[in-house]
Amino acid sequence: KQQHEVNTENLMYGMGFNQIQTFSFISPKFYDKVRIPADSPLRNSVVISNPLGEDTSIMRTVALPSILEVVARNNNFNNENVSLFEIATVYIPAGADTLPDEKKVVCAAMYGNCDFYTVKGVCENILKLADIKKYDISSNSSYVAYHPGRCAEISVDGKVIGVMVQIHPLTAQNY
Repeated sequence: KQQHEVNTENLMYGMGFNQIQTFSFISPKFYDKVRIPADSPLRNSVVISNPLGEDTSIMRTVALPSILEVVARNNNFNNENVSLFEIATVYIPAGADTLPDEKKVVCAAMYGNCDFYTVKGVCENILKLADIKKYDISSNSSYVAYHPGRCAEISVDGKVIGVMVQIHPLTAQNY
């Protein structure tokens, strides 16, 4: 948490976003769809001991596959302009017989009348409203799910607090 508490829902609503809520239980195939490498620690998920099926057999470590499923559904329904966000819980394994670390993340997605610079403006508006004045934005192309020329990290005091991206065309094809 930052020095100044921000009401994320109201902030996102004010910028024209609609809130969604997705399940924390996902299929391991979701990691393939967003092109997370097989050896990535992000694939180290909490496995559900008695899942209802393979589609809900693990706890997500990232929110990206969930929001992209919703984006794809909106696109299939011919929605021309979409701005969505979720305050999602991700689960990071903490070891055997130990409950996982539960982290809240804000994940947002847009398509239609927007581009990478629209996303950058949204991120900078969030930082401004959170009264974060000193931050760095640096290019990073190491995320395979994201377009290599349109991916940047937002850092405060050397710690990455966010990533703004355009989805890689190969990732988009999976949806």
